[in-house]
Amino acid sequence: MADKATGDQNITETTEKLAKTALNVPDDKKAMIGSEQLNKWKFWSTQPVPNMDSDTTEAGHDGHAIDEIKTLEQIKQDPYKLPAGFEWCTLDVTQEAQLNELYDLLNMNYVEDEDEMFRFKYSKDFLNWAVMPPGYHKDWHVGVRVSKSQRLVGFVAGIPARVKIGSVSKDISEINFLCVHKSLQGKRVAVRLIQEVTRKINLKGIFQAVYTAGKELPKPISQARYYHRSLNVKKLLEIRFTALTKRQTVNRLVKLNKLPEKPQTPGFRRMTEHDIPQTKVLVDNYLKNMKLAPDFDEADFKHWLLTKEGVVYSYVVENPETKKITDFGSFYSLPSTVMTTDKHETLNACYSFYNVAQVTGWKAFMEDMLISAKMENFDVYNALECMDNKEFLEDLKFGAGDGELKYYLYNWMVKDIEKEELALILL
Repeated sequence: MADKATGDQNITETTEKLAKTALNVPDDKKAMIGSEQLNKWKFWSTQPVPNMDSDTTEAGHDGHAIDEIKTLEQIKQDPYKLPAGFEWCTLDVTQEAQLNELYDLLNMNYVEDEDEMFRFKYSKDFLNWAVMPPGYHKDWHVGVRVSKSQRLVGFVAGIPARVKIGSVSKDISEINFLCVHKSLQGKRVAVRLIQEVTRKINLKGIFQAVYTAGKELPKPISQARYYHRSLNVKKLLEIRFTALTKRQTVNRLVKLNKLPEKPQTPGFRRMTEHDIPQTKVLVDNYLKNMKLAPDFDEADFKHWLLTKEGVVYSYVVENPETKKITDFGSFYSLPSTVMTTDKHETLNACYSFYNVAQVTGWKAFMEDMLISAKMENFDVYNALECMDNKEFLEDLKFGAGDGELKYYLYNWMVKDIEKEELALILL
């Protein structure tokens, strides 16, 4: 399966393939890296990111900018030049026709696993949710069209976010959905998309960004492995998401992964809008001990965590006597197109989002989350080994995925962050 670590190659594959055509490396940076790394990371060697040999320990947990902050006048005012026959566009995903174009581009050209068995299948509702948080900037949704036909062949999204790094909260951007049509590999379009979205973000006075990738780039600040918990064992076997070991049978594997029919914790239920103020305090108190975490205001919290059918699901435990919210959990829906069999078109996968098991305990609460996901007809429940997730992964029969998801900060050097202190989930 293309777990999300394999999947998040939106920043990596295209830029590595296009490195030979990227900008020249400044002389002052050549001295910082060896010739072998210089060739491998040519594009990234021109960017304000730590090189692979950087000692980040002295940067501390709060970190500091790598490049000086520019004034508006110092920022490039004109768009970067595209190859002949292509032109920039701003994608307005509130328009159904343009949303359909993005949906088609991603579903045909975005992430699939190395064995070409699964490809991410973002829904239109998911895309709207992912790229239009409160305060979003439409001009950060950067597209590339073929000039003659006006066909959309490239896209990248930046969204505004307030993120706590160490003990300091900063307004930064999150970068996602970098996608170039397969026929454009080697035409510098991906590099130009990165440069253009960076320019537009800089024009709004934002000079830091966060992004993830499955492959190693200069230089990860943290990394964590994805784990998978089977919910629909027979289907997962049929689509070759999982396989039987020598001594297993289908019935034994089904029995091993069997869950109760309904959640077991008294007061476990869907979160409502009325619960948001209380639940936000619970989540804020949990995240304050993390080194990389979202700093939600109430509008952000509502946008990202209030249940939207088919997109994101959130649950709470309410003490039946005191009516206090004691626990919170959430997951989002990210299905994949199945390319291994005609029996099934879609792998219905959900991904653990933010969870706080304050009173119920991690194992019991997260078992109820698994049951809830199964009741919503999800086939597999995925979770990163970050935050306190290690408290339930083994006990609830999660299996380790193929690769590690790596986290990167743009124009910010910070001491490496342990996965237990990593609490920023990017879609």
